[in-house]
Amino acid sequence: MKKNKPFEITMILAILYVILLTWIILFKMQFSLSDLPHFRNLNLIPFGESVITNGKMDFDEIIDNVIAFVPLGMYCCMLKKEWNFWKKMLPIFALSLMYEILQYIFAIGATDITDLITNTSGGIIGIGMYQVFLKIFKKEEKVNRIINILAMIGTVLLLALILLMLMMN
Repeated sequence: MKKNKPFEITMILAILYVILLTWIILFKMQFSLSDLPHFRNLNLIPFGESVITNGKMDFDEIIDNVIAFVPLGMYCCMLKKEWNFWKKMLPIFALSLMYEILQYIFAIGATDITDLITNTSGGIIGIGMYQVFLKIFKKEEKVNRIINILAMIGTVLLLALILLMLMMN
C-alpha cells in the first residue's frame, strides 16, 4: 500500500494544532496546573455579559475565537474531502463544545455560549476559505500544499514563542 505523504503531513499538523489549541483554551497558556484560574461561570446568553467590558462589546475576544478555529475548518476539508459541509462542521462544533464543557467541569474558566458560536463560526470560515482557495488554485493538491506550508511556518513560529515563554519563566 502506497503511503500518502501530504496526507500524513496534514494529519501531523492538525494534531499539533489541536494540542496547541487545547493548551491555549483549556490551560490558558500556563505551564503549571496551579497557575490555572479556578472559577466556574456559565453564560447561556449569546454575546451577553461575558463579552462586555467597561460597558462596551469586547470584539478582541470574539475575533480571537473566530481566528483560532479557522485552521480547524481547513484541516477538516483537507483530511475529509469526501464529507459534506455538515459533516465537516460537526467536529468543529463538537471540539468547541468539549472545550466549554471541560472548562465548566474542571472550573478553569467561563463556559460561554458565545465562545461556542464564535469558535464554530471560525471553523465554518475555514471551510469557506478552503473552498475559495480551490476556486482560485483549481487543484486540490496545490491548495493542500500551500496550506501545509503556511501551517508549518505558523506551527514553527508558535512553538518558538512557547519556547521563549518557557525561557522567560
